[in-house]
Amino acid sequence: MAAMLRAARLIAALAVTAAAQCPTAAAAPVAVEEPYTAAAVWSSCTPWIADVSRIPTAQCGTVAVPVDYAKPEGAQAQLAIIKVPASGPRVGVLIVNPGGPGASAVNTVASMGGALAGSEIGRHFDLVGIDPRGVGHSTPELRCRTDAEFDAFRAEPLADYSPGGVAHIEGVLRDFAAQCLDRMGAEFLASVGTATAARDMDVVRDALGEDRVNYLGFSYGTQLGAVYAARYPDRVRAMVLDGAVDPSLDPITESLNQQAGFQKAFEAYAADCAESVGCPLGTDPAQFVARFHQLVDPLVTRPAATSDPRGLGYQDAITGTASGLYSQRYWPYLTSGLLGLQRGTDPGDLLLLADDYQQRDRNGHYKNRQDAFNAIRCVDAVYPTDSAPWVEADRRSREVAPFLSYGPFTGFAPRDLCAMWPVPPTPVVGVASSPGPGKVVVVSTTGDPATPYQAGVNLAQQMDARLITFEGTQHTVVFNGDACVDTATVEFLVNSTPPPAGLRC
Repeated sequence: MAAMLRAARLIAALAVTAAAQCPTAAAAPVAVEEPYTAAAVWSSCTPWIADVSRIPTAQCGTVAVPVDYAKPEGAQAQLAIIKVPASGPRVGVLIVNPGGPGASAVNTVASMGGALAGSEIGRHFDLVGIDPRGVGHSTPELRCRTDAEFDAFRAEPLADYSPGGVAHIEGVLRDFAAQCLDRMGAEFLASVGTATAARDMDVVRDALGEDRVNYLGFSYGTQLGAVYAARYPDRVRAMVLDGAVDPSLDPITESLNQQAGFQKAFEAYAADCAESVGCPLGTDPAQFVARFHQLVDPLVTRPAATSDPRGLGYQDAITGTASGLYSQRYWPYLTSGLLGLQRGTDPGDLLLLADDYQQRDRNGHYKNRQDAFNAIRCVDAVYPTDSAPWVEADRRSREVAPFLSYGPFTGFAPRDLCAMWPVPPTPVVGVASSPGPGKVVVVSTTGDPATPYQAGVNLAQQMDARLITFEGTQHTVVFNGDACVDTATVEFLVNSTPPPAGLRC
């Protein structure tokens, strides 16, 4: 999955302020790494992958790495890996990271391996997925909440920005941070950032016996790829980064840009909805946001009844809406849920969209992606700990993403979860660098809500990379059915042929 929404009214309340600039990674030199090697221990994929019939040659295994590289004999983490060997003349390995942070690369490669089995990618590359420490099938699993605790968290509106309401929201977030510390320990929480993930990836490269790697990163995976390229430039053969994160931005500016991207996607959705009879947002573009608030704001005090006994609360309605904006194929479900609110019938499709986003299955069990997401982002950057920047952030977020705002500006706002995180950060914010001429291609989508188009333009400039522009309203596009993008990507990965300058698809 791609980078997750971090709007002011969701769990990870981020916004922008000039006072909250973070130190860049370039401000301090990267410490000299002591060599570390580990062997891959291979076994069957069946414990992790339910159906291996489409990838019968796949191997799964683990690579052990120290929780703290400064203590190589100390506690260990087991990185889960999958390899689907090339079926034809082999070029090398293609490491895939689906983003998040917190999404399972093992599961992604298991799915991609079957889909790409007969393609040029499947013929020429071993497809490799590495679940970062704490993520997916890697152990220890980074899990801060029980299923019941996550359900209870989602039932919180987190919308009251009065002084008392802000104190309550910060208390909820502080409790979550304390649960993570209590259940995972400070040493492990401090080790899960992107800087460590990049080093882990290089340990796996060595364990696979590869001198160089090819890499395909989606969304947050572009950040991981950029950090890896900066630290190990000679070990990169070819790198495709789709749905780019601009690593030069502090996380608060990045969030503001992201919120603006979701506002743009909301407007595109609403305009499309308005072409259909009975659109719950009406037909007047000037009223789309107001109509949306008329539907969802009452949920703060009175959740809507659904066939699921949990009902639909305000936080889930906003999360479900954001989830529905990731791709046009989700728009019908978004409309169905909003129609349920309008008509007083079951708005359950909004709850299903929220469940999909939060990775809750029909049995009420959550994957740990959201816990991992928060733990990783909180150590990847520096967040202001005083309240004033967050108040200004709330004011500005209302300007760029009014559909995400609740009620009037109060002059109070909660600090972000990461401002209360219990371990110090190891920031990776900083301008990206090129691993060498012709090694990187960036793909950016004009209407991408989660990683706005300009971020891809910026990353391509920073890495001296060719840029493929995709015209669309969705998050990420490579190997998602667009022949123009996919042909250029395959030519680059297989033959090192860069796409034409200025390619638009």
